[in-house]
Amino acid sequence: MTSATTMTTALPAEHRDRLVRLGREVSFEAGTRLFEEGRRADRFWIIRTGTVALDLRVPGRRPAVIESLGRGELVGWSWHFPPYLWHLGAAATTPVRAWEFDAETVLSMCAEDPAFGRAIAVWVGRVVAQRLHAARIRLLDLYAPYGSGGLT
Repeated sequence: MTSATTMTTALPAEHRDRLVRLGREVSFEAGTRLFEEGRRADRFWIIRTGTVALDLRVPGRRPAVIESLGRGELVGWSWHFPPYLWHLGAAATTPVRAWEFDAETVLSMCAEDPAFGRAIAVWVGRVVAQRLHAARIRLLDLYAPYGSGGLT
């Protein structure tokens, strides 16, 4: 992931501080599923320590790991867009410490404060674009006859 999509670089300090104050500290053991593709997306996380793998269901195969996320990165963006269902799955691959956020609370703050809402929307949009690119490359590597061919 590019540094432009980590919370510390994507959000101005005042918005980052407001967001972090809303979070609660959580921990996950390695192997814990944070969410499953297609289920209700009502929260999200910012990783403090550890690694989370994003995966995509592939019929007749094991889920394909699309990307690994680490410190400062957003886990989950589906909470930001209707119909609020996870587009991927996620699992802790190492012990993880993170801030967890209630999506409804954050979305309410976004509606009440347009500057905060725009900062969050731009950040989440950058994350979605980067994840889409990563998924495309990973799926080409896995399933295309000649892989991604180094596409970027």
